[in-house]
Amino acid sequence: MQALITLAAFLVTLGVLVSFHEFGHFIAARICGVRVLRFAVGFGKPLYTFHAKNQTEWVLAAIPLGGYVKLLDGRDREQVITPQEQAHAFDGKKLWQRSFIVAAGPLANFILSIILFAVIYISGVPQLPAVLDTPPEHSLAAKLGLTQGDKVLGWQDLSDDQDLIRDDRFEPVLSWNALRWDLLNSVTGQEGFALELKDASGARFTKAFKASDLPQITPESDPMQALGIRPMISSPPAWQELQLGPIDALVYASHRVWLITKVSVRLMAGILTGKSSIKQLGGPLSIADMAGKSAQVGWQPFFAFLALMSISIGLLNLLPFPMLDGGQLLYDAWELVAGKRISISMQERFQKLGFLLLISLSLLALFNDLQRYFSP
Repeated sequence: MQALITLAAFLVTLGVLVSFHEFGHFIAARICGVRVLRFAVGFGKPLYTFHAKNQTEWVLAAIPLGGYVKLLDGRDREQVITPQEQAHAFDGKKLWQRSFIVAAGPLANFILSIILFAVIYISGVPQLPAVLDTPPEHSLAAKLGLTQGDKVLGWQDLSDDQDLIRDDRFEPVLSWNALRWDLLNSVTGQEGFALELKDASGARFTKAFKASDLPQITPESDPMQALGIRPMISSPPAWQELQLGPIDALVYASHRVWLITKVSVRLMAGILTGKSSIKQLGGPLSIADMAGKSAQVGWQPFFAFLALMSISIGLLNLLPFPMLDGGQLLYDAWELVAGKRISISMQERFQKLGFLLLISLSLLALFNDLQRYFSP
């Protein structure tokens, strides 16, 4: 039964995220007057086909591991475009329109993440309070005198490595989860911050964490452990319910997506620079496992998982690799600077290189999965 739930959650995850991504391309193409020949969810043999009045073929295929939008495009050697159709071809549009169509897929993923988080906050979700546990002995939090039972009330960014704290600039900390993402943002960005806290006796005080004192990110160390700010685990009855109105939920969700995106970009860049471990890459087994576990807990954890995965897919597609949206945007940037397009033959060479890169990354992620789940 658990295997069936995991498989179903995995298929739903891919179906929702891929469909929303491709729908972003579809909507942008329609806005720019580009004809969409096919909108496909999945690969392989079509299970269901519908021909719309606007001549778009909607396809549900047998292998639900992706999808695509096929546009009228003169660069496709299999398409024969008449002079009357040229006005609706992708390659005949202005540069900004082509770039907008390409970028709309990742943008749709970020929008989906905001919507999913907002739905969670509107419905009301129990949150672990931002009450701290005893920090590790040699951590930064221990050196600054934080103790078990201290509750974090407010957060303030410190710029330029200054420890000047403004009492009127603290933003309320609603839960440990909110604090955790603020901490990750500060540690990965090496940006100082200040906390407004209340101890067990009810006395309020502040602590400044300067950027120069923050732990460095390395593949061998855990910077959050070195920071020493960790939650005191309490039973669910002691948790607080976070429930917001629609506007506040959208604003709060947008802020959360922005923080997660910044942290993710820094961690991805860290893999290239050697600051982060390449073992962090996860493949289909990791995705299926997390999808199944979150779905079994409840719809809110599953929605949160979908939101995180949607951000990851949006960022992945923005990587400047041929075959990804980021690669096409890189071509557009070249055209903007050089004043001419990269030749089709050159793009085809880059496509082959991009395919090898993606296959290599996929195999590495799968290898990490196999080590993670099957190593003794």
